[in-house]
Amino acid sequence: MIRRNLPMIRAYQEMYLSRAQSALGEAFDYAINTCNISGNDFVKMFVASSVSKRMENGEPTYIAGKSGIDIVIEIVTETVGKQLAIEQHECLERSQAYWIGWAVAFYQWYSGRKYSEIFKAVSYADLQKLYYTLHEADIMKFADIMDARVKEYFADTNLKRLRTIYGITQAKLAKRSGVSLRSIQLYEQRNKDINKASADSLYRLAKTLGCTMEDLIEK
Repeated sequence: MIRRNLPMIRAYQEMYLSRAQSALGEAFDYAINTCNISGNDFVKMFVASSVSKRMENGEPTYIAGKSGIDIVIEIVTETVGKQLAIEQHECLERSQAYWIGWAVAFYQWYSGRKYSEIFKAVSYADLQKLYYTLHEADIMKFADIMDARVKEYFADTNLKRLRTIYGITQAKLAKRSGVSLRSIQLYEQRNKDINKASADSLYRLAKTLGCTMEDLIEK
């Protein structure tokens, strides 16, 4: 069992985690070491595909049904329209590519973040560097480093980022949502924890910004 408090919202139960990690680890290993797709290119394909969304949503077929090879074939077919022939493959469980897929699958489940967000903050090359010091360490050390990198990259709170994208000022958001201007300012400055906001306030903000309540939560 994971030895710390986990985010409240997770797409699937921990009992399926090891299978999801193995599937993505094998997918990275197969794509990079057998099919000779560069790590950066495979990350782009994976993030652009519906497979990444299905995995982060916890769809059983993708976290516990498909093999890594099946996943790669589907990703390549969907993103570049190329039929990938199945090649003989021996999965080296702790190859660098396998570990990267395996570790990122854990962090996605643990943090609840989207794969697209994770790979914006940390590139494949960054993950390769982490491999040398972390591949034999407790996975929570990897999670801690990833948390720091992701939070550094996404310096703005989710509320501020979504408000900016929507193109609305704090004052207008307060007027339309009914949430006080001072509360919005404090949430965006991280001087007040939006995760502890009332369900009513979160609902009003989310409805005004056209997002879900979960989108406003800081992970």
